[in-house]
Amino acid sequence: MDEKHLNVEVVDSTLREDAALFEPIRRTGKSFYITLLILGVVILWAVWAYLHQYRDGLGVTGLARPIFWGVYITNFVFFIGISHAGTLISAILRLAKAEWRRSITRSAEVITVLVLFFGVGNILIDLGQPDRMLNIIKFSQFQSPLLWDVSSITIYLAASSIYLYLPLIPDIALLRDYGEKWRWFYRILSLGWKGTERQHHLLEKGIAFMAILVIPVAVSVHTVVSFVFAMTIQPMWHSAIFGPYFVAGAIFSGIAALIVAMNVIRKVYHLEDYLRPVHFNNLGILLLVMTLLWFYFTFTEYLTTYYGGEPIHMAIFWSKFTGRFAPYFWGMFLFCFIIPLPILSFKRTRTPMGTLIASISVVIGMWLERFVIVVPTLTNPRIPGEMVLYFPTWIEWSIFAGCVAFFILLYMIFTKIFPIVSIWEVREGREKSMAEVQERIRTYLPGIGVE
Repeated sequence: MDEKHLNVEVVDSTLREDAALFEPIRRTGKSFYITLLILGVVILWAVWAYLHQYRDGLGVTGLARPIFWGVYITNFVFFIGISHAGTLISAILRLAKAEWRRSITRSAEVITVLVLFFGVGNILIDLGQPDRMLNIIKFSQFQSPLLWDVSSITIYLAASSIYLYLPLIPDIALLRDYGEKWRWFYRILSLGWKGTERQHHLLEKGIAFMAILVIPVAVSVHTVVSFVFAMTIQPMWHSAIFGPYFVAGAIFSGIAALIVAMNVIRKVYHLEDYLRPVHFNNLGILLLVMTLLWFYFTFTEYLTTYYGGEPIHMAIFWSKFTGRFAPYFWGMFLFCFIIPLPILSFKRTRTPMGTLIASISVVIGMWLERFVIVVPTLTNPRIPGEMVLYFPTWIEWSIFAGCVAFFILLYMIFTKIFPIVSIWEVREGREKSMAEVQERIRTYLPGIGVE
């Protein structure tokens, strides 16, 4: 057999193995373009709404003195929280050598990088004039939590991007060698990857280093986001618990967002053989733990406020429990606790569909939680003044819808350019994992000798 026929057979064998993972890149159906069109319309509507706000000023929104933060800052905290899906889940599972992680890490890491842009974007939208962002550099004061926020998010975005890119390199090389289009693009991004033992060793060391690095960075980011609130003396914001409370909430919403994304990917690209019920069961258990942890922090926060009994704090407290913000507060409790808890508590309901329902509920509830934190406090400032009620306008809702649509669009485009499941990691798992797991068991179980 000549070399040409041998190369053809190698290519065919490579494409047949894990063909389902190459298929979204090789073929694009009508449904993709229809979805693209719908998302494009929503994004264009949001752009038109933003241009209306840019031309006429923030007065077209529901924002007014003293309520300078509303849906936009709610979105900022919400999107930054969801970004924890990739770094914490993926990094912790990698370091723990959880073999079931191999099919899910990339879909998590992509969420992290993409959603960060929308968190930052909502800050720019809330400023009215985006060039005001330069003031944080021109007039920076290191004692300002706002500068801490900018610094931590910048570091987080850089670290998360590297952490996403490194495991992509072997798969990009596969597309370079066996792909049918954009080979020049993949050739540049593959950085000369040849799959040698030395390259694999260096890659694994780089991924392990980044996994260790991104965990404290991710924790610090949402802690610093909470400092933007907690470092003020505003009632119900000036709280030492806000740091861990925000981090727990971020992981909570991040896991939920990952489960939603995995369900969609599994159904649309027919990846049932890669994203199996065991993945959803395991992530469902993690989501259950975070449900209980979220309830603990929420209960503790409101219990200490109630026992303190400070009048201005209690005014906000009762506005959430029985006042005009009660629908948002009890909606938050319903979606974050009442609905997901029974679904996630039993193995027979921790199915792909069950975890999807619970996760959608959590995502909605966590957005409401951010809204309940931001707005009620601003309607009851320490300095008495004219009562102002905040009602988001169509401008704010349109921009929020545009952010969600744009995120989905970018995620879709990523799946058409790169494999959404790590091909080389799945193959490595098939070839090496059984031996590695057996070797690890031999090192810590009593009664099994280590040669």
